[in-house]
Amino acid sequence: MAQETRRNREAGDDVPAVLSDEEIVARVCAGEVEMFELLMRRNNQRVYRAARAILRDDSEAEDVMQDAYGRAYEHLSEFESRARFSTWLTRIAVHEALARVRRRSRFASFESQSEEAMPLHSASSPEQQTSDVEMRGVLESAVGKLPDEFRSVFVLRAVEGMSGAETAECLGIPEETVKTRLHRARGRLREMVIESIEPAVPSLYEFHLSRCDRVVAAVLRKIGVGSDGKRTL
Repeated sequence: MAQETRRNREAGDDVPAVLSDEEIVARVCAGEVEMFELLMRRNNQRVYRAARAILRDDSEAEDVMQDAYGRAYEHLSEFESRARFSTWLTRIAVHEALARVRRRSRFASFESQSEEAMPLHSASSPEQQTSDVEMRGVLESAVGKLPDEFRSVFVLRAVEGMSGAETAECLGIPEETVKTRLHRARGRLREMVIESIEPAVPSLYEFHLSRCDRVVAAVLRKIGVGSDGKRTL
């Protein structure tokens, strides 16, 4: 919240932090396009984790985030408050990520890729320099070995803290299936790692400020908002 408040001040925005996502959506639809930045910064970490869990690649997850935000902005007037905005947005990201997996499967099966050794981060990554590399690496490796359907549920429920109903809505599966997959995912993780890894779960796929700034800036350019917070169209 402190980061969000600081960003608001830097953008010259006096919007009170108490505004809900849904209230901000209404203001964006009414013409305050620059406020879309606040929606992105509030939801960046959740959207990133959802995409990253499916794609298992940092840069591709960022691409999906940008596509998802662009699609959400284009269809913002269609958002209905029957579901939380964060849930609606995450579901868009999940669909975008799954679409990429389907396209990728034309060249190699997603199952085969999940068995290959994949690098977690480059040596120059700022995330790697500021995190407990050894512990997070062990955890990400273990989560990465989970079957696709278990990994998505585990990240949304255990890492991101979404409710069973929200996870079910995002993935398009029954809530009871979410419970079953989460239970099985935890069981498999316990077989792969020691019990002490559990406290490290909240730090998985941490969304640092540099990545946040990069995604936000790219999307703002696409929707016609300059660095000064004013529309450029």
